[in-house]
Amino acid sequence: MSDHDQLDTKLLSAFDGKVVRKDLLHRIKKGTNVPTFVLEFLLARFCASDSQAEIDAGMEAVLATLQDNYVRPDEANAAQSKVATKGTHRFIDKVHVRYVEKEKRHWASLENFNSQRIAIGEKFYRDNDRLLEGGIWAEVTLAHNDIEEDKYAFYIEDLRPIQLSRFDFARYAEGRNEFSRDEWIDAIMRSVGLEPSKLDQRVKMHFIARLAALVEPNFNYIELGPRGTGKSYFFSEFSPYATLISGGQATKATLFYNNARRKVGLVGYWDTVAFDEVGGIKVRDPDTIQIMKDFMANGRFSRGAEIIADASLSFVGNIDLSVQQVVNSTEYDLFQPLPPELDLAVMDRFAAYIPGWEMPKNSSSFLTNRYGFITDYLAEAFHYQFKHTNRYEEVSRRVRLGKAVEGRDEKGIKKTICAFLKILHPNGPPTDEEFDEYVAYAVECRRRVKEQMNKRKPDDEFAKIGLSFFDATGTEVVVYCPESKNAEATQQPARRRLRQSAEGSVVDDLTTASPTALHPLHKMDGAASPISEKTEPELKEQHFSILYGDTGHSYETIIGPYLRGARSVIIEDPYIRMPHQIQNFVRFCETVLRHSAAKKITLVTGYDDKTQLADISEKLEELKQSLLELDVTLEIILNPNLHDREIRLDNGWIIKIGRGLDFYQKPGGWFEIGYHDLSLRKCLETKVDIYRVSNSVGLNTLSSS
Repeated sequence: MSDHDQLDTKLLSAFDGKVVRKDLLHRIKKGTNVPTFVLEFLLARFCASDSQAEIDAGMEAVLATLQDNYVRPDEANAAQSKVATKGTHRFIDKVHVRYVEKEKRHWASLENFNSQRIAIGEKFYRDNDRLLEGGIWAEVTLAHNDIEEDKYAFYIEDLRPIQLSRFDFARYAEGRNEFSRDEWIDAIMRSVGLEPSKLDQRVKMHFIARLAALVEPNFNYIELGPRGTGKSYFFSEFSPYATLISGGQATKATLFYNNARRKVGLVGYWDTVAFDEVGGIKVRDPDTIQIMKDFMANGRFSRGAEIIADASLSFVGNIDLSVQQVVNSTEYDLFQPLPPELDLAVMDRFAAYIPGWEMPKNSSSFLTNRYGFITDYLAEAFHYQFKHTNRYEEVSRRVRLGKAVEGRDEKGIKKTICAFLKILHPNGPPTDEEFDEYVAYAVECRRRVKEQMNKRKPDDEFAKIGLSFFDATGTEVVVYCPESKNAEATQQPARRRLRQSAEGSVVDDLTTASPTALHPLHKMDGAASPISEKTEPELKEQHFSILYGDTGHSYETIIGPYLRGARSVIIEDPYIRMPHQIQNFVRFCETVLRHSAAKKITLVTGYDDKTQLADISEKLEELKQSLLELDVTLEIILNPNLHDREIRLDNGWIIKIGRGLDFYQKPGGWFEIGYHDLSLRKCLETKVDIYRVSNSVGLNTLSSS
């Protein structure tokens, strides 16, 4: 390498022992599947020197350590043989621990050792929670078990996570004082392996934004762009506090809460949970998305108990369309690759949309051969700020946003600015010019979210896209997204015409071409997609019987189609008392939310002396709060003399189910088909009558109850 440049000299002086030459990493990275922070852990141990001779000797030691201690997947059998022959051996590998219910014990496994039954002592997983949630990279000493009667051949004798044992934040912030803001940006670029002289300032800002989720709690962002721009690198390689999951793993037990084990999921253990290939997310349980919405809104969700967690959610994926074509199209938007489950309510919770199409493709020409922070050291600095620093108050005092900035816009913009301050100014406030630069970037990233939602939404809910801020001189600055500034289809999207319904109320005319064509995402009911340009099927009165043992009946199939256009729902059912009956009522409310724009649900129910009224009230209060977060009010009227069961909608339809909501047979157990999907559950015998009355009758018969 050539002589040190000025930044090398400053880093070596201010952060001696905390920096490493990045070209050394590139030399050993090829041919191994080991994350960067693990390799740099070894480089820091053997090569933290400025002497070429010592570096050369250190490199040999690193390579020898990898040769001896890192197991490649195709060498798992040889590794087992080595432990059996020698008695013990130290490995560098990712260790997972799982609890096996049948055996009432924990078993460890190593990623590349090919054994699912490695015995592990309680102290190891008690001290390292994340062993149980995604696993951690560690130096682990495996020993061979010679006792024939035992049901395992190997056990963990020692385990040391590959992370710094101590981190001094005051020392880190003090070191930052030696650098200008732009020098510090360049130091961070080099720390992630890139040569800043090859990147323009805007691209550097995008890279800083990618790191935001690692420093700011509950910061949710999305980045869509072409393949090969390193979108998922920071979560798989850069930080031991982030975990990268594929779309198929997006279950509520994995992500949020496992009811069976009574344990919080990934969001409780990691600073950042990143969804790779977000277009491939498959959500089999609608509950998962509902919990995700609650969690993204305020970092909390309810699963019987109130769970609070700090994890940020990052959504990264590919966009294969031409961005210029998309922004000039009346049919497509930049959320196109997302699956239908990630609807407008999820999108509205993104603080920022990073334009991945502006990022350079991975290429060795962008790699640096100079000094940068040891990745693990920078990851620890970010983790410390994630847990222990809060810049929100500072940002709120300093920033002035324009009138078009609404509630979620403001929160998202402020959180993005907070992240920039933590990453670039851990030592104190930025100058006015620097602060304005961060505000402009944060407003742009939030505007990108809002513009695309506005294209997708048939009304004016997200129409205030002209987001602005007041700079240090007091001038109002309206911020645009470069790709869409001159795109009429994005700035002034077409709207669906409204037409009068037979009853005189105004409804969407789905036959009109609109920005939501090709977007079945924003359908509120199960009708055909607007692409087909067919009108909704006409709803008819129905009278039918459900026989004992029938399947295929759910609140969706019976009530769903009739909810269209309903703004208020009244349900009378005397038996919403037992936990399973209240659960049925929750499912009913979810059906109302999915198929209508209702803002009010009224439950009229009964009770008797045997019923624990306090217990019912507590559960229904929890539901009421949950609905309030979605702008839906739940009114509960208790009537001990209630006998009849019916559902009245303010669009004139009345649905009478003889048994009320509780027309299902009790499932045999949690693991029986039909436990979650009611359409697969066997029914009890009941009659269903669906008929229409005038709107006034439908709404006002409540007074008679």
